[in-house]
Amino acid sequence: MPIVQVSHFIPYLSGKLHLREIRSSEVDTAELVRPPILMLHGAMSNGRVFYSEKGRGLACFLAEAGFVVYVLDTQGRGLSTPKLQRGFKGGQGEVIRDQLPLIHHYILGLHPKVSQVHWCGHSWGGVLMASAISRFPLFQDSVASLLTFGSKRRIKVRSMKKWLMVDLGWNKLAQAIAWSHGYLAADKWRMGMDNESRQSLAQSIDWVRGDWVDHDDGFDYASAAKVVAQNGKWPKSWFIAGLGDHVLGNPADVKRMVEECQFKDVNYTLLSKDRGYKHDYGHAEMLTHKDAVDDHFVQVRQWYLNSHSTSRNR
Repeated sequence: MPIVQVSHFIPYLSGKLHLREIRSSEVDTAELVRPPILMLHGAMSNGRVFYSEKGRGLACFLAEAGFVVYVLDTQGRGLSTPKLQRGFKGGQGEVIRDQLPLIHHYILGLHPKVSQVHWCGHSWGGVLMASAISRFPLFQDSVASLLTFGSKRRIKVRSMKKWLMVDLGWNKLAQAIAWSHGYLAADKWRMGMDNESRQSLAQSIDWVRGDWVDHDDGFDYASAAKVVAQNGKWPKSWFIAGLGDHVLGNPADVKRMVEECQFKDVNYTLLSKDRGYKHDYGHAEMLTHKDAVDDHFVQVRQWYLNSHSTSRNR
C-alpha cells in the first residue's frame, strides 16, 4: 500500500514536539480500530532511526501493512524545537513524566475508536518507556504492548570495547564535551545521530551504573516495576537483541532488564545467524540494515497482527 507521512507539531513549553505520522493512504484515521504504534528513539538519536522520507525503516514497513505509526522526536531532537543549545535544562525525567503522557493522549485523541497504543523503543527509548509504564497506572492499562530493540537498563558486560565506548567515551569524554559546550554535540563529534543534553547524559550514566531512581523527585522506578509485576500489569512485551551488539545493547544486559522488570508475558529474541537470521545484527543495524525488511521485520509485523487479533477475540 502507498504510504503518506505527516508531521504534527505539538506545543510543549517554549517550543514544539515533532511527531511523524506514517500510514497507508487507504487508512481512515477517524475509523481506526487497531491500536496505533508509538516509537521512541534512544540517546544521541532521533526518530529517523525508524523511518526515512523514501519509505525505509520499520515505521514505514508497518505502515505498508496497514498500521498507523507515530514516531516521536523528544524535546530538542530531530525536528522538535528549539534545538538543543547551551542553557537547555531538560533531561530524561521530562520525557518520562511529561512528553510521553502528552503524546500518548494526543494520539488517542486522534483515534476516537481506540483505547490503547502499542509502544516501541530503540535502545534507551525502551528504558524510558518502561519507566513511564511502571510509574503511571494509566499506561499499565492503555499501553497495548511494549516492543524494544537493544534496550538495557544497566551495562554490566565487561570488555575492552565497553571500556572504550562507555567508561571512557560516554562517562568521561562525552561529559567533558557536554560541560564545556553546554550540551553534547554528538552529531558534530560523530558520536551519534543527534545531540544530548547535559542532564540526560548525567542521568543516563547514573542509571546505567546503578539505581533506577528519578533524579528530579526521587521516584523509585525499580520498586514500582516490581509492584507492576506483582499486580500483573505489565503489557505484553518483546525484547529483541542482536548478537553483534557487543556493548550498547549487549544480549546479556537486555536479558538483565527483562529480569529486573519481572515481565511475565514476554518474548526474547536474539538476532543471530545461528538462530536463522541473515546477520548477527548490531545496535543500530537491527533497525537500519537493508536486509531487516525481509528478516525480523516480518516477524514484528506478524506479532502486531497477532496482538490485534488476540485482543479483538477476548
